[in-house]
Amino acid sequence: MVIAAISPVQLAARLAAGEFLHLIDVRDPIEFDYCHLPGSVLVPLDELPQRTADVPANGEVVLVCHHGVRSAQAISYLQQRHGRHNLLNLRGGIDAWSREVDPTLPKY
Repeated sequence: MVIAAISPVQLAARLAAGEFLHLIDVRDPIEFDYCHLPGSVLVPLDELPQRTADVPANGEVVLVCHHGVRSAQAISYLQQRHGRHNLLNLRGGIDAWSREVDPTLPKY
């Protein structure tokens, strides 16, 4: 199954252009508290099976984690178990965002 992705620069450009994209962060709460993308909603990966309804079925949804691995796992789960096809993986995760888009965002 193919996992569609978006680069941090592409995401920043789309957001700057006023496009509305749902941002779902699948990291742990302590990571989210440390740094996150404005407007993102926390749905930790281990809670995803119980919180699938918190991931919109309509509109584009970008899943975010630290480096893009957990968000890819979340997308795979949502595609295979729930037939979702409106999902994009933030390539390189929030780490890449902090390097390529917003260097003021804390790195860890």
